[in-house]
Amino acid sequence: MTRLTIKALREQLAQAPTPAFLATLAADPRKGAQQLWQHYQREQEQLAAKKAAFHQRERYERQLWPQYPNIAGIDEVGRGPLAGPVVTAAVILPHDFALLDVNDSKQLRPALRLKLYHQILEQAVAIGVGVSDVAVIDQINILEATKRAMLQAVANLPVHPDYLLIDAVKLNTPIPRESMFKGDANSVSIGAASIVAKVIRDQLMVAYDRAYPGYDFAKNAGYGTAKHLAGLAKYGVSPAHRQSFAPVRQYL
Repeated sequence: MTRLTIKALREQLAQAPTPAFLATLAADPRKGAQQLWQHYQREQEQLAAKKAAFHQRERYERQLWPQYPNIAGIDEVGRGPLAGPVVTAAVILPHDFALLDVNDSKQLRPALRLKLYHQILEQAVAIGVGVSDVAVIDQINILEATKRAMLQAVANLPVHPDYLLIDAVKLNTPIPRESMFKGDANSVSIGAASIVAKVIRDQLMVAYDRAYPGYDFAKNAGYGTAKHLAGLAKYGVSPAHRQSFAPVRQYL
């Protein structure tokens, strides 16, 4: 029987191979065929691990869905920076959601995070966003500003949530809820919210960088990097800065 070329094997392997084809590939003694087989096995092991990790991050949702069909994951981005707003997102995911890479936004490469952001926007049942600007942060402190923005994100959901899964912060709301430590890495809904909030805030900081050049906002997102602090020393405090934060106050 004529064997397929290595190129043909590679092409067929990329097109949902059948069990019969995989058995043939595994038994093919050619070096190229065995390399393809080993590569395929590694890919399948990685995929299985990724699915298992996703299944673990979805455990809270699966437990709650029978009683609470619309679960909103809530997260914030921007509590620590010296400049810019704190941005929050509330995301309700469908029960068949299967973007395996959705995780804590800080663990994702920027290109993948942006790709997932667009996919989440397309697939989510509902998304709400909340923002507390620097004036609010300076007036009521960063924790209270974060809580306000989170409640704003919930209020902006076009679908009423039955339950809230919240990253770390405790909210005063009549909606049933659970606050959890490192929620963005332990709940797929909170992870999705962290991605949405992170991408939106990064885009805002790029806009701030254009409005107030010299602080490197587009790259540091408002965090106190060396270039940011050098900009503060040279240009002083911009309207984007949080005047209640100690490193900024010394330049007022």
